[in-house]
Amino acid sequence: MAVDFKLVPKQNNIASPPETKYYPCAVSKGEVDLDYLAEIVAGRCTVSVADCYGVLIAMSDVIGEQLSQGNIVKIDRLGTFALTLKGSGTNTPEKLSKDLIKSAKILYKPALNLKRILKNITYKRIR
Repeated sequence: MAVDFKLVPKQNNIASPPETKYYPCAVSKGEVDLDYLAEIVAGRCTVSVADCYGVLIAMSDVIGEQLSQGNIVKIDRLGTFALTLKGSGTNTPEKLSKDLIKSAKILYKPALNLKRILKNITYKRIR
């Protein structure tokens, strides 16, 4: 099945004169939730939907716990999750403190098997 995309115009006001270029933008066909994922996984193995659901919920909790403890979480066929920080800079190393940290984000790097899937995707333009 193909991934739908549409064209999105974007104007570059820095260029003189301003110019508009058109870029492809993926169009979502919907959302898949945890319940649906659990049903799919259960259909492909010998465990029940409830067992799959429980494992997926527990996995989500454990990933969060491990990230909050400063660990990088690597799941072989899924990818790597790591914590990144956003903060203010300081002129000297001595002034560096936790008060300079503004927020934390989770960085996700997909596993190689997921990257390979991207190479085989087909695309279909929608109007």
